Amino acid sequence: MAKVLCVSNQKGGVGKTTTTNILAMGLKKLGRRVLCVDFDPQGDLSLSLRADNRVEMQNSIYHALKGELLAVQTIQHTPLCDVIPANMLLSGIELEFNGRGREYLLQNCLRPVLNLYDNILIDSPPALGILTINAFTLSDFVLMPIKPDAYSLKGLVQLHGTLEEVRKKTNPRVKAAGILLTNFVSRETTCQTILAASRDIAESLGIPLLDTTIRRSKAITDVQIHCDDAFNFAPRNGAIRDYQNLVDELIRREVF
Repeated sequence: MAKVLCVSNQKGGVGKTTTTNILAMGLKKLGRRVLCVDFDPQGDLSLSLRADNRVEMQNSIYHALKGELLAVQTIQHTPLCDVIPANMLLSGIELEFNGRGREYLLQNCLRPVLNLYDNILIDSPPALGILTINAFTLSDFVLMPIKPDAYSLKGLVQLHGTLEEVRKKTNPRVKAAGILLTNFVSRETTCQTILAASRDIAESLGIPLLDTTIRRSKAITDVQIHCDDAFNFAPRNGAIRDYQNLVDELIRREVF
């Protein structure tokens, strides 16, 4: 049975999609069977993994949620990773499904493929609506990336509140994998201030602040532009090594 990790923050631009992508590459390096699920209507994870997520293809997670296709029929086996793509059609789920049990759409959809993989990584949208609740309802762990700014910290508190609601109502086993600081520059005062504030928030909320931080690096952007495996593209880059450390830490913490 796959371990399911959702990467989530209601604030955009914190490295959520990049983190999902590079974690998948790191797990594949270890020989894990990995499936990425793009659950963000923007579809950035799909593009970064070289998936075809054009609306006219009609083979996305949206079609699986609606029951038009089985989940296994929507999996694309790209050169980088297996992925179920998303596109803007997914944004209609909020309006199309408004009855009882809609929190379990993703869980019911993906249940038949859980035994096909060791790890499933979900890239959730930058919002705390029904899509994120669906992702949390399926997940074993939620990883919370933040940038070193005050807005990310505010979003973190709200995200934790949503996680607690899901734990009470639809998925009592889901846990916080931890807070991950991205775009980090240790010599900058702002970064050190946010790091200290993150420690306080993590302690008050009872969730881990991960030891690993991801340093700021142009290579991270370049990897996404080239739609490449980060560990092949820039294996000696400091930020890529940070992500390898993240994989190792999450394994130690039994998230993976």
